[in-house]
Amino acid sequence: MAEAADSQGTTTSPARRWLRRTASLLVGVPLLAGLLTGPAALPAQATVANKIVTGSRTVTVSLDALAPSAPVKGDTLTVSGTLTNKGKKTVTDAEVDLRVGPRLSGRSAVDEAAGRTGYLPGSDPVGLGAPYTLKMPELVSGVSQDFALEVPVKKLGLDEAGVYQLGVSLTGQTAEAPYDQVLGIQRTFLPWQPEDTESKTKLTFLWPLIASAHVTAETGSDEQQTPVFADDHLALELAPGGRLEQMVSLGGGLPVTWVIDPDLLASVDAMTKNYRVKRGDTTVPGTNQDLAKQWLTALQDAVKDGTVVALPYADPDLASIAHRGKNVSGTLSHLQTATEVAGLTVETVLHVKPSTDFAWPVDGAIDPSVVDVATSAGAHRVIARSDSLEEVGGLLYTPTAARPVGGGTTAVVADHRLSTLFEGDMARADSSTAAVQKFLAQTLALTEQAPDKSRSIVVAPQRTPTAAQAQTMAHALRALTDAHWTQPLDLVAAAEEKPDARATTKIPKASAYPKKLRSQELPTQAFQDIRTTQDSLNSFQVILTQPERVVTPFGNAVNRAVSTSWRGRPLEAQQYRDTVRDYLRSLTGEVQLITKSAVTLSGRSATIPVTVQNKLVQGVEHLELRLTSGNAARLELNDGGAVAQQPVKIAGGHSQSVKFDASANANGQAQVTARLFTRDGTPYGEEMTFTVKVSEITPTVLLVIAGGLLLLVLAGIRMYTQRKRAAAGGPEENGDGEPEQPSDPTPDTGPESGDPSGTGEKVDR
Repeated sequence: MAEAADSQGTTTSPARRWLRRTASLLVGVPLLAGLLTGPAALPAQATVANKIVTGSRTVTVSLDALAPSAPVKGDTLTVSGTLTNKGKKTVTDAEVDLRVGPRLSGRSAVDEAAGRTGYLPGSDPVGLGAPYTLKMPELVSGVSQDFALEVPVKKLGLDEAGVYQLGVSLTGQTAEAPYDQVLGIQRTFLPWQPEDTESKTKLTFLWPLIASAHVTAETGSDEQQTPVFADDHLALELAPGGRLEQMVSLGGGLPVTWVIDPDLLASVDAMTKNYRVKRGDTTVPGTNQDLAKQWLTALQDAVKDGTVVALPYADPDLASIAHRGKNVSGTLSHLQTATEVAGLTVETVLHVKPSTDFAWPVDGAIDPSVVDVATSAGAHRVIARSDSLEEVGGLLYTPTAARPVGGGTTAVVADHRLSTLFEGDMARADSSTAAVQKFLAQTLALTEQAPDKSRSIVVAPQRTPTAAQAQTMAHALRALTDAHWTQPLDLVAAAEEKPDARATTKIPKASAYPKKLRSQELPTQAFQDIRTTQDSLNSFQVILTQPERVVTPFGNAVNRAVSTSWRGRPLEAQQYRDTVRDYLRSLTGEVQLITKSAVTLSGRSATIPVTVQNKLVQGVEHLELRLTSGNAARLELNDGGAVAQQPVKIAGGHSQSVKFDASANANGQAQVTARLFTRDGTPYGEEMTFTVKVSEITPTVLLVIAGGLLLLVLAGIRMYTQRKRAAAGGPEENGDGEPEQPSDPTPDTGPESGDPSGTGEKVDR
């Protein structure tokens, strides 16, 4: 009958065909019962017209393309895909057919239809039949074969505007079941809205440009401070066909709101100049400057007439901060800094002024503490999601996204169903097509909920879509652009829409926060590690003559350490924090005390030198070197005290010898401690301890020395007298009658020693 109607130029609606099919089934039940009792009966699963249920999953039907996605009057619908025989037997006398189901009423009906699998007689509509079928002589086991069906839209019997379920089935026979049966079926959705709706839904689609951290805290010692990247993987995303390249090239022609992490812009901008990449213990020059320039140029062109929202720098994990970090001192101040630098970064790189009034918790999940943290840095609008702010009270339609939640804060509630549609494996053509058609079906069903009520809906997809997911989202938006039931709206305008008085505005309790998301949060220890690093940075920067060369790269690194991108990667997050901490320690260690050996002090007073070395490329100041005597009764410093201090100021790459006056009161050893301090009294670096050996000269020793000198003088006088007599009267006879000869003088110094000198350091007065 359907085929006859088509040949006569008339079309039977899907609903009527479905009712007719059901009536035929009911009429055929007695006949079927009789057949089952006879010896020649078909298998028990057989129904009228030799169609059976069993075997409906023997052949996998994949719907790879449907064009146009949202047809209008006069269009021809093309459905193409792949058939794969999963059974063990060859399928013969196969026929591929289209089946148009009845109009679906409401979003829940769309969800229920999407969950159906297999073929069910009486529930599934009959096929369109010839001439819109495709005959296939056979389909061998394990073999796949492409198919394509074309049918004028007017032949589909779409009576009313709305969402219809469209199925593609394969009917055939096998050697074990030599009668026609539905061996495979796949369904999708066909939105039918040939004319503009009475009131269009305002649709806001967020287009996120967010990436994981690639830049380290390390920079070169040159004037430009050449940045050092942990790897060059960002270049892969910027390259043609890469994830970020696709997001920009596709998003440029779409009615979207760009949601951007400023750290990504700063990283790519750094790549346009000289940069270096870590390779083991060294670094090598980066080589992707041209790629970075091309991507930035394309992005600047794409956003110049659009709306840009800047997230806080490095996209901090607001929920982790709220649940694990806000009680660790300094954490909230980092969020404030990340927000302040965000707008300036985007404006500098893209030459557009962004909105910085939005916060986006992961997956839009909120509770009171998340909202408090999100707004603590100045944002007044929080991007939430409808599975977090669920409607209560039996509201029969999807309300407008904007909701006042108290304290001057607006929650912009993204639609959960639409926002999660593109999270699957969109690299598969059938998955991509299914997502596009369901997106169109849901938006049309949403509009039909209250056709006379204009509403604003927000779609907030996953933060880092793959290239395939971006392509699918773009396909859906392009199809929606030509449709008749939505109109685009940017996020800033959506936040200003008049709220629905019946929509829920109650923020869920902390206990309602999703456990899965909570388990992925940064631990409290992470924030304590960051605080330790920040404290070290604070102590370090006060001694530098050019603190900005350290504060900026380390400040950005601290922001990256709490990024949302670390979710699901706890080990990598820990390694990043450790790398930042270790590099800061290596820098602070470049200003140090040179190790000192034991010092010997001869006499009552002397000067003790201590050397401070600065191996940084910039100078240090506002330091003082403090010397402390462990035994002031034996060794005093600076006019009788136990402690002495001297200011320290050293140019980059130089050392300074700082001298302290010391006085000895008694012989023996005294332990002396040297340590650097900042001007506010904070210890800097490690202390150094050395020994001072006091060797005081007593009066007895002086008397012995004086006696020795007197003997030397007397011996010299005697020798002089003897020589003078010899010169005047000739040689004197000795006791043997021989003239006496003068002897050689005795040496006044001992022979040189070949032994090494002592390890001590002698300090004379």
